[in-house]
Amino acid sequence: MTVSPLTEAADRNRCRWCTADPLYVKYHDEEWGVPLHDSQTLFELLCLEGAQAGLSWWTVLQKREGYRRAFQGFNPEIMAVMTSADVDRLMQDKGIVRHRLKIEACVGNARAYLQLVKHLGPFHQWIWQFAPPVRVTTLDSIPTQTAESLAMSKSLKRAGFRFVGPTICYAFMQAAGLVSDHEVGCWRRS
Repeated sequence: MTVSPLTEAADRNRCRWCTADPLYVKYHDEEWGVPLHDSQTLFELLCLEGAQAGLSWWTVLQKREGYRRAFQGFNPEIMAVMTSADVDRLMQDKGIVRHRLKIEACVGNARAYLQLVKHLGPFHQWIWQFAPPVRVTTLDSIPTQTAESLAMSKSLKRAGFRFVGPTICYAFMQAAGLVSDHEVGCWRRS
C-alpha cells in the first residue's frame, strides 16, 4: 500500500507555529527557511515582511499573488518609477494590504534597492553578510531579533529602506533561510 503525499504531509512533525491550514503547511514545508540567493526574490520577501507588520503572516500569504500583480512581479525597476497616482490606485486594490505607508515603503524600497545594487553589487550577496552562526532552536528559544537583525535593519535604513526594523529583519532572515529556525523535531530541520 502506498501513502499519498497528502497523508505523508499530514503525518510530518512541523514547527509548532505552523497551523493545519493548507496555505501555512505548504509555506512551511516548501519555502520557510529555505536559503534564498535570488536578489529579486529576496527583495520581494523583504517587501512582504514589511507589509506584514502588525498583521499575521497568513494575511500576507493570502494576498501575495495580489502583491505580485500590483508590483508587476516585484520588479524594482517598475516599482521605482511608481507615482503618487499609482499609490492612490493601489490603495483601492483589495488584493493587497491597503495601507498607504506600507505601499509607499515598497515603492521607496525599490528605489533604495536599485541604488544599493548600483553601488554595492548584487543584493543577495549584500544581504547574506548578515547571516548569523548556526544555532539549535526550540519554540521557546527563538528570538524576535538578534544582533545580526539589528545590524541588517540599521544598514537597510541607512540605504533608504523603510519598514525594516530589527524584528521585521529577523522574520525576513528566518523566511529567507539566513537562519535555520525550524525547531528540533521538525522534519524540515537540516
